[in-house]
Amino acid sequence: MSKLKLGFVGLGIMGAPMAGHLIAAGHEVFINTRSKVPEELASTAAIICSSPAEVVQKADIIITMVPDTPDVEKVLFGANGIASTLTKGKVVIDMSSISPIATKDFAKKINALGCEYLDAPVSGGQLGAKGATLTIMVGGSDEAFARVKPVFELMGKNITLVGGNGAGQITKVANQIIVALNIEAVAEALVFAAKAGADPSKVREALMGGFASSKILEVHGERMIKRTFDPGFRIELHQKDLNLALSSARALGVSLPNTATAQELFNSCSAHDGKSWDHSAMVKALEKMADFEIGQKS
Repeated sequence: MSKLKLGFVGLGIMGAPMAGHLIAAGHEVFINTRSKVPEELASTAAIICSSPAEVVQKADIIITMVPDTPDVEKVLFGANGIASTLTKGKVVIDMSSISPIATKDFAKKINALGCEYLDAPVSGGQLGAKGATLTIMVGGSDEAFARVKPVFELMGKNITLVGGNGAGQITKVANQIIVALNIEAVAEALVFAAKAGADPSKVREALMGGFASSKILEVHGERMIKRTFDPGFRIELHQKDLNLALSSARALGVSLPNTATAQELFNSCSAHDGKSWDHSAMVKALEKMADFEIGQKS
């Protein structure tokens, strides 16, 4: 791949390592974030810009990775935002997880400026961002996808163009439903097994070899047993994603009963100062109802 001029706006726990892979690949990368630039990027060849508008002046492909829909809107259309300095032929890629409805509106506005827009949310958490193994779900045109796919390949492994603008965000919402319900299932199973007197670590080991095996059981089951709830993906962010699922479902006339239950368990964690816990800490809500913690003796 020839050397590209890339922009990256949003350098949090996901964005920083993702941008790092682009820099490591030898591209000219222009970065901006609302807080302090992480040291691991400040010491690289990346060029620090004062605003998203400055990033766009220097880059041909601009990536955003920020927490929520209002944040994306501000970065795109706020004062000194991306749209203020966009020129025809550039590509804007939003890799945040936000509203599919808002995404379609953002895409129309960027397209009207003569530029391509891709929604490309990711799954895989901080580990996937650091290991460049993210799943990337893309919505947009075939032409824009083909143009930037080599850039995606520096950050992820499973990269799929799902459909037009908004399709990537719809897929991410579906992903978050599945992840939340899997976390809930693993948490219920381990709380049940531990309170019944079985060693939860041995139960998990046994289940890993059967039909119940999953990435959630492997990674988050271990977190639940070892009580390691420092965030790879914060509960408050998963709550945001499930809010998108539930509000979209209401608009579509679709019932998501178990998604609603998972959200209530996250709400319980948040009520106990757990917004910043890893989402595997959903188990704490079930433990509180059972009056039993996985690590204690039955």
